[in-house]
Amino acid sequence: MLLTLRSTLTTLLGAACAVSAIAMAQDSEPAHKKGTIIEGTVNIYDYSPDETGTDPDIAGQLAAIGPVGQQWYQHVMTLSNPYFEGRAPGSDGIAAAANYVEFWMRHAGLEPGFPAKEGESERTTYRQPFELPGAGPKVVDSAVSIGDSALKSGQDYIVLGSSGSASVTAPLAFAGYAIESGRDGYTSFKDDSEDLKGRIAVFFRYEPINQEGVSRWSERRWSEHSAAAPKLEALAKRGAVGVIMVTPPDARDARRGLESTATSRFGDRLTIPAAQLSIEAMDALIQQADPNARTLAEWRQQADEGAVTTVPLKDSVQVTLKAELTTGTISTDNIGGVLRGAGSLADEWVIVGSHYDHVGFGNYGADPRNRGKLHPGADDNASGTAAMLCMTKLMSDWYGSDSAPKDRRSVLFMAFSAEEVGLDGSRHWTEHPTLKQESINAMVNLDMVGRMRNDELVVGGVGSAKGFKDWLRPRFEESGLTIRADLSGRGPSDHASFYSAGIPVLSLFTGVHDVYHKPGDHGWTVNPGGASKVITLAESITKGLASEPKLEFEGKTAGSGQDRGYAKVRLGVSPGYAETGQQGVVVEAVSDGTSAAEAGIKKGDVLLSWNGELLEGAGDMMDHLRKHAPGDKVKIKLRRDGKDIELDVTMKASKPRG
Repeated sequence: MLLTLRSTLTTLLGAACAVSAIAMAQDSEPAHKKGTIIEGTVNIYDYSPDETGTDPDIAGQLAAIGPVGQQWYQHVMTLSNPYFEGRAPGSDGIAAAANYVEFWMRHAGLEPGFPAKEGESERTTYRQPFELPGAGPKVVDSAVSIGDSALKSGQDYIVLGSSGSASVTAPLAFAGYAIESGRDGYTSFKDDSEDLKGRIAVFFRYEPINQEGVSRWSERRWSEHSAAAPKLEALAKRGAVGVIMVTPPDARDARRGLESTATSRFGDRLTIPAAQLSIEAMDALIQQADPNARTLAEWRQQADEGAVTTVPLKDSVQVTLKAELTTGTISTDNIGGVLRGAGSLADEWVIVGSHYDHVGFGNYGADPRNRGKLHPGADDNASGTAAMLCMTKLMSDWYGSDSAPKDRRSVLFMAFSAEEVGLDGSRHWTEHPTLKQESINAMVNLDMVGRMRNDELVVGGVGSAKGFKDWLRPRFEESGLTIRADLSGRGPSDHASFYSAGIPVLSLFTGVHDVYHKPGDHGWTVNPGGASKVITLAESITKGLASEPKLEFEGKTAGSGQDRGYAKVRLGVSPGYAETGQQGVVVEAVSDGTSAAEAGIKKGDVLLSWNGELLEGAGDMMDHLRKHAPGDKVKIKLRRDGKDIELDVTMKASKPRG
């Protein structure tokens, strides 16, 4: 098993290194030239063409970044390889990534980081397993048929993640966009109508569109009225025994095709079956069920104009909807290895961490338009994981050298899972710690350190311990970098979990970019030279934390809880874990004195819309924040205990960076 793993990793590393170096060396596609044929016998033992100036100098490119940068780059290219499937918790890809991280921890000589069972003291495993709720629904059985004609699952239909487990055979009723109250008095429903009772309701996704296929009600994608969850609730409460969703023909949206069950969890689970049909399958079905044989495009045009509400279709066309679903939890692991200290400080600790998960195929934590596309996660956060792995070797070599102080703290290196779904891995460790809190000197976090520009680096948490800024200053100056020193120990990464537990923290970060949480976050877009500088600084800091006097936690720093300072204003919420495919932003925590706290937003709320525009995830929220200035007033709709509430929120400025 170990030999097979070693062989696989070596192959991946070699291929990654060669391919990425070529990408670095060639800025543009070479001009195509006509091929030449030279006939004759070739002696393969002495055939060696001359080098030319136009050949890419791969060896030179790699030599220039130094051995640390080379190793870091190999790790990044490997972990962002499609083989690892975007490293989403619960996937085969993240399981392979966990094996990879453990392999390199062992390679650096680290001991297991965790006890096999909670409460035990002996560390015998590199894994700390934990469960994530909301694994998302899984289809056990399903069927959609019209009479004796059955549709094909995955081609003609999918079961919605919000579907109940039930089976029904009934005629259809058309319900337009299933919007109860839209703009300018628009509604899809008649007062006191019983058109849907005992029928399967057919409704359009989104909201009325114009001839170009874009929303009539919003300049930015879709308004809050397009949300699917309220539509499903409206149909169910009007007596529909099943629901079928279909995308409007010619809608301009990347999600024109079928969703997956995992990505279509809209609101609470229904008690009735729910499916999405393809445009083609629904077009054929509705023409068959309509006495006037109108096409789906004709129905859409009427719904766009508000010229039609609920319409019962032929009783003779009976449709069967069947769905059986299960839900469960996702199992995933934090990975940890220990570098043992020595002397009087051996029982004290420094933690160096990074998260090794990403967003997989974009089913959560990413732009909904990119669902189903591989998100490689090179910078976020193969870069931080690679830096942490490089540090395992650097620190291990130093601890084994004559230059290491005789009194030095032990170091726990950790790779956290489930950061992208709400810091769950690091929170799990702080809630189920394997070390005593008072024995921990500090935690150093490496998240998105692969895109350094102009030798600039953000270091957060410099105010999380007394005298920390002065302690760090000479190390910052020695680095030669421009350090943006942020006092706050909070933020949307794993260091926040440790700060909340009363542990001094530092978080290193090179900045956002245009492929953040997008399919374009490939390994060849990173900066290995810059990463090498980050690692050198992190190594210097960690050596000091391991050997110098213990820090004293300072808990008076302020942080936004939801951004890294990308916006002039802050809301003051920490986004939490949403069930797979669920729309909106789940509020994990609210910071005191912020816009959110003053407006009455609470932990557990789900933010649904911003000034009438749908929030499909935390990315949408950040897009809105970047457009506002202090003093702006916005309306935020949220769901609390099953009820929709609209709050007026006055935006406050982000805290200045220290």
